Order: sequence, then structure tokens, then C-alpha cells
Amino acid sequence: MKILITLVVLFNAAVAQTVYQIPFASTGNSIELEVANTSNIPLFNVEVRVTNAPSWIKFRDNQQKVALLKANEESSALFPFSVDKLAPVKHEQTLSFSITSKTGESWTKEIKVSITPPEHFELFQNYPNPFNPATTISYQLSANSKVSLKVFNLLGQEVATLVNEEKLAGYYQEQFDARTLASGVYVYQLSISDERGNRHVARKTMVVLK
Repeated sequence: MKILITLVVLFNAAVAQTVYQIPFASTGNSIELEVANTSNIPLFNVEVRVTNAPSWIKFRDNQQKVALLKANEESSALFPFSVDKLAPVKHEQTLSFSITSKTGESWTKEIKVSITPPEHFELFQNYPNPFNPATTISYQLSANSKVSLKVFNLLGQEVATLVNEEKLAGYYQEQFDARTLASGVYVYQLSISDERGNRHVARKTMVVLK
């Protein structure tokens, strides 16, 4: 996804703030700032820098330089980035960029972004597997849902309930400690009922090896 922002330096106007929708756990994104010099004086060594961004947005470079920005012309600064799967979804986040010139002029640009929910419900294989004594079980929700995550032995007996509550759309990790269980194969089951009335059940196996 490419976000194109026009930033006019030496000019400041109040405008409605667009919230840009970024795909969940995505790569290949970029923010392109078009820096326009509306004055009759050229600007040298203009530095464009990311000054505020959450940890779940990973910029390839936090700084770009424009060696020469001629009078009444514009140039672009490109900031490729990826989004971590742990990013909160449907949550507005403000990104800030500072623009400074060699002679000390300074401007600030802020944009708002929001991460879209995962496209589908999914239960992932636990890691590590086999394990002793603990492992991580991950899953993702495409909508706000009532979530149940349980562990069973091969006789179908429930040995643990890890989650039984409402969860917002997004990606989750749950820790499972099997120190009280015997070695063997266990089944973990994720059941959800989302706000649209859809129900999903997924199961996977894991191995406790002591």
C-alpha cells in the first residue's frame, strides 16, 4: 500500500485529517511525502525525518534528505514500512514527520493511520512443539468475537481453559504451561462466535515431551 501525502512548506492551512487504512500484518507499504517549496528561495539539504511512530510500524529508514529543493518546485521523500502482526486494529495512530532545512527552517506534518482487521479467522501451530514445559498458542480474529481456547487429552477430557472471554479483532498469543501434565499428545481447540453471528472451530495437536 502506498500513501501519498503532499506537504507544502512555508504554508500552513487547517484541513480535515484523513485516516489512512493500512492492511493487517502487511509489508511493501510506503509513505511518500511530496515536499513543495512555495517560496522564491531555494532550500538546501532539506531533511525529512520520522519523529513519532509506534513500535509496530517498522520503517526501513527513518530519515531522507533532499539535497536541493528549488524555488516553486517540489521533491519527494519515500518511507517504506511494514506492519507487525501485534499492531492494534481499528485504532487511530498519529505519525509525525519533521522537515528541516540547512538554514534552520522547520515544519511538521502529521498523518493518521489505522490498521484493518485480519481478513480471516485462523488458529496457528503452537511454538515450540514438542515442548517442555511451556509453549505459545497464537490465533487471529477477523471480527470482535466471543473466544474459547481449551486443551484436551486424547480421551477428550478437558485439561485446561486458556481463554473464555470477549476479544477484539486482531492477533493474540496465549501461553500454555504443561508442567502438571504427563508427556503425550494433546489437542487445543479454538471456538469463536463473532459479532456477525458466524461461528468457527479449529483444532490442532501438540506434544508435551518430558
